[in-house]
Amino acid sequence: MGQDMARRDLVRDRFDRAAGYERAATVQRVAAQRLFEKLQDRLGGRKPARILELGCGTGFLTEKLRRAWPEAEIVATDIAPHMLERARQRAGETICYRVMDAANPDISGPFDLICGNLVFQWLEQPQEAMETLEGLLAPAGVLALSTLMQGTFQEWRHACAIEAEGSGTPDYPSTVQIQRWQAPLLSGMWDSEACVQTFDNGRAFLRHLKETGASLPRAGYHPMSSAALMRSLTRFEAQGSVITWRLAYGCFAKAPRAGVFVTGTDTGVGKTFVSACLVKAWSALYWKPLQSGLAEEAGDTPTILSLTHCNPADCLSPAGAFQAPLSPDAAARAEGVSIDPASLTLRMQEPEWPMVVEGAGGLMVPATDTVMMCDLAAQWGLPVVLVARSGLGTLNHTLLSLEALRRRGIAVAGVVLNGPPNEENRKTIADKGQVRILAEIPFQPEVSAKSVEQIAAQLPSWAEVNDTSR
Repeated sequence: MGQDMARRDLVRDRFDRAAGYERAATVQRVAAQRLFEKLQDRLGGRKPARILELGCGTGFLTEKLRRAWPEAEIVATDIAPHMLERARQRAGETICYRVMDAANPDISGPFDLICGNLVFQWLEQPQEAMETLEGLLAPAGVLALSTLMQGTFQEWRHACAIEAEGSGTPDYPSTVQIQRWQAPLLSGMWDSEACVQTFDNGRAFLRHLKETGASLPRAGYHPMSSAALMRSLTRFEAQGSVITWRLAYGCFAKAPRAGVFVTGTDTGVGKTFVSACLVKAWSALYWKPLQSGLAEEAGDTPTILSLTHCNPADCLSPAGAFQAPLSPDAAARAEGVSIDPASLTLRMQEPEWPMVVEGAGGLMVPATDTVMMCDLAAQWGLPVVLVARSGLGTLNHTLLSLEALRRRGIAVAGVVLNGPPNEENRKTIADKGQVRILAEIPFQPEVSAKSVEQIAAQLPSWAEVNDTSR
């Protein structure tokens, strides 16, 4: 902890003394613009009423936030007091400026937007910081971040590699590391780009690092000798004095309401039984948006009512119900109708109370002629509970389903395993899938209200599901 604080103080002092930041910070301006565009897309036209900016620097992003949302309450923070003063000069007095460490945000939420441009590479524990920031978001709130990543300054590192001391530039996080910076219950993902900058010579590049406060070497680095530095500068200039910046952007959103989307690795895996157990455990609302197969069964909504004895008003009517035991899209076409995607809007009754939304089939089942079940999960923004078999064949189906969810930036609340306990499969899914196992439900010889009540008593509470530290 002491070393972390000392490093933090060094970072703060470098940025406080970076008098030439405004003139030199070309890529920082580019990153601020890119991040601003991405967070606007993620907001989807919504106007945030309360905004928290981390590491505002001299206000490149702050100014854009104020111009876009002049009525919003904006709290701009930075660890370096002198940077805050420069931001004030740029963005004006209608913003609240505050000295704050992004790694330990001592501020009260909720915020509709939390953002930070090129700040996360300086944090010692970025994953923990993201989880803390998640707790400060309002429902449907957006967390938008950018960071430097591995490959930044690769030309300078190559020029220095032949010397014993090597380059002192920080070891920026790799793509794999950044992809793991996820608050588990936020939907979204990271993407990246490269920016190339040319300098007049090697000394201009080193001066640029100093002017932008980025000259702090990695921990434990011993500076190279003057002779080694001159040789490195010569090699760097022979390569054209070109520098590549690798930038990663992450935009994440909190669910618009309390609840989960229940899906399975395939049909018949136990989604409805698990949904009933969750409804019972959380006294939750229930919604089956699309129901097919009514020619052969009563449907999942009546089944939930029978198994949970919940208030009928707490089971919402489907947006579409069809006779044929086919995918919703195919079943609708068999009846000569089509499903209007506009009807598939997430129900917002009692938004602070958890709702269990049960999908039809698996993730890649067509909901309409243009929308798959996974598209609905992404659209609604609810974290997914994935129901899987516990036995033979589950690894491939479960890990592929988790990969499909992650590729679409869909949050995963956890996996429920149905069937005889299988410790090896449980461990493999948890480790390889990087996911919580919410429950293991043993084989039920009889599916009844009594068995639902027994299993529900063993499930994590809604508060425990939302406790990402578990």
